[in-house]
Amino acid sequence: MITLKPKKGNLLIAEPSIIGDISFNRSVILLADHTVQGSIGFILNKPLEYTLSDLIPETTSNLKVFNGGPVEQDNLYFIHQVPDLIPNSIEISLGIYWGGDFEVVLELLEQNKLSESDIRFFLGYSGWDAEQLENELHSNSWIVSENIYEKELMGKCCGSFWKEKMMELGGDYLLWSNAPENPSYN
Repeated sequence: MITLKPKKGNLLIAEPSIIGDISFNRSVILLADHTVQGSIGFILNKPLEYTLSDLIPETTSNLKVFNGGPVEQDNLYFIHQVPDLIPNSIEISLGIYWGGDFEVVLELLEQNKLSESDIRFFLGYSGWDAEQLENELHSNSWIVSENIYEKELMGKCCGSFWKEKMMELGGDYLLWSNAPENPSYN
């Protein structure tokens, strides 16, 4: 049942029924863009084993890198909340921005002017063609949620974020909040 239409800045919460999908099982995604042509988002709660310095030799930053989704996983993307420091940023919503001048980002990191509460890096992104996301919503793969955290979103994006969202939804979702990720472990 679709209760909220997706829009830029919303969160997509994976339904518990998405079991076996390595990319999206227990994912919470920030929709960075949503138009009739398609949608783009970043998985917020799937940290990788990499830090930024593992991927970008020009930096010594040990900020975590997250799995943004299965599309273009050889590209690095970022969201942040400091558009006054990073030129050419695009506002997603509620004080959260996407992209900007990466050379400036590297300089700010080396000057220790950015922290994990300011910026988040992703390998890849989550993408949907025209009507694909709507079809997945109709097949009950996702729950659309307002971003009630606004600028606090960066701090909420941890491994337990999906579980927290299940608990907030309540009802039958409470059962899933404590279920093992792989039901065969039960």
